[in-house]
Amino acid sequence: MLKNYIITNIGQLMGILPKETLLLKGEEMGHINALHNAFMEVEDGQIKSFGLMEVCPETDAQIINIHGDWLMPGFVDSHTHMVFASSRHNEYVMRLQGKTYEDIADEGGGILNSAKKLQDLDEDVLYKNALKHAEEAMSEGTLALEIKSGYGLTVDAELKMLRVIKRLKNNLPIVIKSTFLGAHAFPAEYKANHQGYIDLIINEMLPVIAKEELADYIDVFCDKGFFNVEETNQVLVAAAAIGLRAKIHGNELGLTGGVQTAVDNNALSVDHLEHLSDVEINYLLNSETMPVILPGSSFFLKIPYAPGRKMIDAGLPVCVASDFNPGSSPHHNLWFTWSLACLYNGLMPAEAFNALTINGAYALGLSESHGSIAIGKKACFIQTRSFESINEIPYWFAQSHAKKVWY
Repeated sequence: MLKNYIITNIGQLMGILPKETLLLKGEEMGHINALHNAFMEVEDGQIKSFGLMEVCPETDAQIINIHGDWLMPGFVDSHTHMVFASSRHNEYVMRLQGKTYEDIADEGGGILNSAKKLQDLDEDVLYKNALKHAEEAMSEGTLALEIKSGYGLTVDAELKMLRVIKRLKNNLPIVIKSTFLGAHAFPAEYKANHQGYIDLIINEMLPVIAKEELADYIDVFCDKGFFNVEETNQVLVAAAAIGLRAKIHGNELGLTGGVQTAVDNNALSVDHLEHLSDVEINYLLNSETMPVILPGSSFFLKIPYAPGRKMIDAGLPVCVASDFNPGSSPHHNLWFTWSLACLYNGLMPAEAFNALTINGAYALGLSESHGSIAIGKKACFIQTRSFESINEIPYWFAQSHAKKVWY
């Protein structure tokens, strides 16, 4: 992509924030700063200046006229499981027959099913599959993302996943963050020996991850039927010792202490939150932990949606992500996620925009480079057609509005 250019005749330049603004919370989320009939100057891949067309500078840089189209920051997808072996469409049919997430897991499906398939798959095939998904997401406007491991559940398979993610990081032109999720589920052979698997994570996986610099974050599925609070704390303490900050799967299946555990461990984010009481909301207030809601998985599994409206009204920040994975959210279209967040989590269109951009960047530790329009930030944008209003974007649900992506 070009490194030096000026985009002119931008119908609306959206998402302008001071560079020092790292996130938006509560009422702040309902506002989008924008310029009409604007220009954007990019130098060496970073935003150099922007403003109204009447003050557009004269320059030798290439001028690109977008004739009134809109420009917004690229989406940041802070929660994906993009590396996996194959779809789980058979479980989809089981769910249509009335079986629950727990029923499917008890019959050998779910996470353990993905793990079995992945353990036998060649690393190059796994990489090619993931690359296809990542490039599709980029074409839709996702210009920074996180990818988790967690479908390996053995030393070799977890490390294989993390090495695939590292290849993606090295070969794609966008920022990718890698999260180690070895504590995604207990393998069948450790069903009656949880401590044995936790010891495997701590003593055999984490040292290699540290040596080869394979992960940016650590995640644990702290929820009913998976890792309890005490088990989660063991993993997080060991990970913190090698410099991995926490990101927690919590409260998808019940009020099981995931939020409190996340805050107590200074987690960067706590994700899912389909079950949330005033206790958890109050615990999150005044913490540095970003609540991340995943409406795609609620939609696909027909489970409760996280109470996004209640969270924002309480003064919390909220991030929205895809949860792209083969079992519970097989999509990476953040335009669709935007619509779902408005329809079922109670967010207004502007709030969901901020949840997918600046708050998504915060949930990946990227606020200083991504998520808003600010001088010095990375030049990664989505160009769309012009709309009557921001409210029209999620109204046209289930379609990508990205005419062009810039990165």
